[in-house]
Amino acid sequence: QVQLVESGGGLVQAGGSLRLSCAASGRTFSRYPMGWFRQAPGKEREFVAGINLSGSVTGYADFAKGRFTISRDNAKNKVALQMNSLKPEDTAVYFCAAVGRAADDYYRLPNSYSYWGQGTQVTVSS
Repeated sequence: QVQLVESGGGLVQAGGSLRLSCAASGRTFSRYPMGWFRQAPGKEREFVAGINLSGSVTGYADFAKGRFTISRDNAKNKVALQMNSLKPEDTAVYFCAAVGRAADDYYRLPNSYSYWGQGTQVTVSS
């Protein structure tokens, strides 16, 4: 099994930055594509960013392009999401997720992921 724990969330003013980190435990972390998702109150969980097994291929939701950067360090069992130029509409709980099956690429749908962290709150004030 893979256990994921997010950290780095908090309160930041508009235009500021936060770096989220996802620490993974388990011997097979490097086998799984990873993703970041977010969910605001009353809204569906949505894709933010994804990264393949090696970290060589990444993808982003339109709202994240040019502002957010996903990266992974398989040697340290860690996935990060650097968020710059934050906006109030970025306010949500952010989740780290692992695909959890034999696959090279990441996916954009939440039901493609088997393992989830507990989430970390990001609040952006205006």
